[in-house]
Amino acid sequence: MTFFKYIEGGGVIGYVILALSVLGVAFAIAAALRTRQSKLVPDSQVKWLRGRSEAREFTKALDGCRSTDGDTFLGRIAAAGIERSLRGPLGGLEARAAMEDAGEDETARLFRAIDSIAVIASVAPLLGLLGTVQGMIGAFETVAGAATKSSAYYETLATNISIALITTFQGLVVAIPCVMVHAWLRRRIDRAASDAGKALEPLAMALEQLEGSLSETKSGGH
Repeated sequence: MTFFKYIEGGGVIGYVILALSVLGVAFAIAAALRTRQSKLVPDSQVKWLRGRSEAREFTKALDGCRSTDGDTFLGRIAAAGIERSLRGPLGGLEARAAMEDAGEDETARLFRAIDSIAVIASVAPLLGLLGTVQGMIGAFETVAGAATKSSAYYETLATNISIALITTFQGLVVAIPCVMVHAWLRRRIDRAASDAGKALEPLAMALEQLEGSLSETKSGGH
């Protein structure tokens, strides 16, 4: 059978599975571009934040993270920690917790963005199974309703069995790559979250040390 025969042989359900495959490719490409390391945790931003931390330029760092260029996975997490330390009642002592909360929220948002691929991976084989059931029902109806086993009988029977097998094949062809891509994207997001945590550790320590030095100064003044 040619490639087009595999597509046509699945009937209406086969075309639905084909549409899902197109959507799956589109979602996978979009997610791959969205979860690039250079987009989530840019090296230039990591170095820039480290420099602002060493110089204790936290307001400047916050403004940079809120800018258009700084609006990244890493930048949004950093901004949450800096803003909490500058405005929260406990100052820098709240920075680490704020970054952890923001990191969990940002990671969850990325996971939700790839849920569509997981849905396609689950639905495609179910549609294939539905096509299989449809084809087998048609095959049994052909057997039960045929008075004589003519050439038309065998042709109809073979067509129904073909639909049953082709839709299963189509569903698996779509589902297997989607499962693999989804797992790869999840690992990519987990790695980005881990890298962001390591990159923001100097900033969190600088915010905590700044608060500690301020507390000591206040105590000495008293």
